[in-house]
Amino acid sequence: MATKQTPISSGFGATSTAAEVIQGIDLTGKIIVVTGGYSGIGLETVRAFHSAGAKVIVPARDINKAKAALAEMPDVLIEVMDLLHPASIDAFADRFLRHFDKLHILVNNAGVMAAPLARDERGNESQFAANHLGHFQLTVRLWPALVRAEGARVVALSSYGYIRGEVDFDDPHFEHREYHPWAAYGQAKSANALFAVALDSIGQRQGVRAFSVHPGGIATDLQRHLSQTELDAVKLFDENGKPIIDPEGADRKTPQQGAATSVWCATSPRLEGLGGVYCVNCEIAPLLPNDESMERFGVRPRAIDPVAAGRLWQLSEQLTGSKIKPE
Repeated sequence: MATKQTPISSGFGATSTAAEVIQGIDLTGKIIVVTGGYSGIGLETVRAFHSAGAKVIVPARDINKAKAALAEMPDVLIEVMDLLHPASIDAFADRFLRHFDKLHILVNNAGVMAAPLARDERGNESQFAANHLGHFQLTVRLWPALVRAEGARVVALSSYGYIRGEVDFDDPHFEHREYHPWAAYGQAKSANALFAVALDSIGQRQGVRAFSVHPGGIATDLQRHLSQTELDAVKLFDENGKPIIDPEGADRKTPQQGAATSVWCATSPRLEGLGGVYCVNCEIAPLLPNDESMERFGVRPRAIDPVAAGRLWQLSEQLTGSKIKPE
């Protein structure tokens, strides 16, 4: 399989922060949407874009929590949206398109991890629905504004957790197989990476490029569904409950470091003309063997397979009823 997964010596690395990555970038006049932009790495992503002069819109399920978190940036626009409710996604998109002609950057950052079995109102498994299908619908609905931006970028938050499960095209919602929270998370994160491949293939002719990101291991609200045993296993916290930070930034990162790769993918001039790639540590990740090892700082071929990406796109259209309409 031909691959674009070739590192480009970005000049940044594992310990780089979002503030460092955005330095020297002027986003004045740019319109940006960041889902989940009011906690964890999403909040740091918004801070970076805001510091560079962008107009940032944060769709939020919990408006009060978002207002409290973003109080320091009163000009950030907060709008109601719930990724598990299709009508809410459509309503947000309709409001956005009424008020904004262009969308320069879309960061699909919100997500859920290792949650108990639940389903959205369509019957879709909740991790697949929130992490992938909701963002798929949002992206498709905002497509006209992305195209009009003439150079828009879409960033999908994946994770090395994709190694825990592939997309099961025969039973994506665990209707006929036993549910396991981590397998569902792995499927959703695999879908995020494949989504970027398919979107980039569709969008590049119209100037829209897409990237997927492994942000690193960061202690945030994302771990709220984990038991103490699971928290001990992932080693994000020490015995006193404080986040573990790797001084070399290899994987256990601060939220500021965790946001860096998203910001880099969204804004770096070095990525002009590129897309459809999986990135880690502010770099295009190298291709890894298609094995079962737990190596985190590259990407396996199955996560960027264009055939699987095409199948996922078709499945997502069927499950959401959303399709990109020719301009």
